Amino acid sequence: ATRDPQRKDWIQLFNGKDLDGWVPKIKGYALGENVGDTFRVENGVLKVAYDKYTAFDERYGHLFYRDRFSHYVIAAEYRFVGEQVPGGPDWALRNNGLMLHSQAPETMEKDQDFPISIEAQLLGGGPSGERTTANVCTPGTEIFQNGVKVKGHCRNSTSETYRGDRWVRVEIEVRGPDRVRHMVEGRTVLEYDTPQIGGGNVINFNPAVKIEGKPLSEGYIAIQAESHPTEFRKIEVLNLSGCMKPEASTYKSYYIHRDDAACR
Repeated sequence: ATRDPQRKDWIQLFNGKDLDGWVPKIKGYALGENVGDTFRVENGVLKVAYDKYTAFDERYGHLFYRDRFSHYVIAAEYRFVGEQVPGGPDWALRNNGLMLHSQAPETMEKDQDFPISIEAQLLGGGPSGERTTANVCTPGTEIFQNGVKVKGHCRNSTSETYRGDRWVRVEIEVRGPDRVRHMVEGRTVLEYDTPQIGGGNVINFNPAVKIEGKPLSEGYIAIQAESHPTEFRKIEVLNLSGCMKPEASTYKSYYIHRDDAACR
């Protein structure tokens, strides 16, 4: 192939065929146990499904990708379908999320509800009223805006409301421990900085993992299962960390974080 430093090389985390490269962790169960076939691939779509459940029973789930990332853009094309499983909390109606800079799945406790991470919250609107998507929530973490710590667990974006079963594309640009930017359909809707471990909103965690004030410079990516059926037709990452030497064959003009080990 012709060398092109400007061509964006997106990494497809979801191959459209199976869950290769992903591992589930569902509250109350061991890592790798895909209770009720919650996470599955059908007709080229990655599904969060509840047709084999009779009740939710607080079985919050997360599907983790195998690799860690530090500086990157994560993009997902998603939609909400069907009805919420009985017993799902009201706030979880048409609710999913992209967990960023997450702790390793093997460090989660069996009964832990959410991974310590930054959540780019994905929400669908109801028949009426406004409900933004690409919000931010902070399970076991804290963030700042303009040097001021953000109060509360979640902060809304400025996105429009997306109703029904339409597909929505969300992109999150993560710059290591420095800055995060949320985009919906190409428009910036939220920005914040200095993600770090701290605060509450996560239970049954290992205290050795939750080091208060530790900067979040890298971590894992996961999608959620919070009681409403969700479909993903694309999950991809543009790595922003790589060789920044223009003379190298692996150089890309869009890299922002230097990794000389990637130079060839």
